[in-house]
Amino acid sequence: MRGFPISATTFKKLSHIKTELVKNKHALVLMAPYFLIFTVFTVIPVFMSVLLSFTYFNMLEFPRFVGWDNYAQLFVADDVFLIAVKNTFLFAFITGPISYVACFIFAWLINELPPKLRAVLTLILYAPSIAGNTYLIWQTLFSSDSYGFMNSFLMKWGFILEPIQWLQDPRYMLPILMAVQLWLSLGTSFLAFIAGLQNVDRTLYEAGAIDGIRNRWQELWFITLPAMRPQLMFGAVIQITSAFAVAEISIYMIGFPSVDYAAHTIVTHLVDYGTIRFQMGYASAIATILFAIMMLTNLITQKLLKKVGE
Repeated sequence: MRGFPISATTFKKLSHIKTELVKNKHALVLMAPYFLIFTVFTVIPVFMSVLLSFTYFNMLEFPRFVGWDNYAQLFVADDVFLIAVKNTFLFAFITGPISYVACFIFAWLINELPPKLRAVLTLILYAPSIAGNTYLIWQTLFSSDSYGFMNSFLMKWGFILEPIQWLQDPRYMLPILMAVQLWLSLGTSFLAFIAGLQNVDRTLYEAGAIDGIRNRWQELWFITLPAMRPQLMFGAVIQITSAFAVAEISIYMIGFPSVDYAAHTIVTHLVDYGTIRFQMGYASAIATILFAIMMLTNLITQKLLKKVGE
């Protein structure tokens, strides 16, 4: 039996790939455990979630194929999901860019300081993201009785006459969650930006001065940011993920479900159907939509970061 004919160009490409594989076999062996773990615990679960999103699966019966019914119900019959989408996008489009820019600005300013002072300030700014019982601090600050710090301050100075139900009033829930998220946002992205700034080749600034760069803003746009594209992309992925995947803050501070679903997000909706109602097919559809939103946002961010320095 004759095989399919292979053109000379294709044969050269295959030979080149084979040569590269043999040349880098040691590196591939070292990376193999990571790729295996990544495939088993990330790629396969995502693929299975997409498949389950087209089924009815209640953890007791074998999944039953229902086609696009789960997605149709999400966008047509599930009013709570639409509220969750609105809250999530509002939360992400406010906290995401602000926290991203704040991470870079603080990292840029701290990078100019002496090493010891830089280390101390980095620890101080990074501490909230790793501190335990952070929600207890904010719950005390916005406690609904007169002993809460915010109510006590406002009543003492005559701004209000009776305590405000900060964490029970739908008007205040989302802004408070945004404030907490911004307070916690100087985390991994912040450290990545500091590392990126430390690794910028200093000779680039000398070359830039010769080529006509005259101030710090031009240095930032034409030298610093282009040299930090990997760290900028990493930070963007982290901030996008944390902004769209917000749930823990809402559950611990506001409660679950929140009053009038004012603090309901896509992930809390996913928690509701996945871990409480055990409607795994429907929950998988929610997760698939969230995954698609994050991927689309990441692609847009990549295109925007490619324009840095132009």
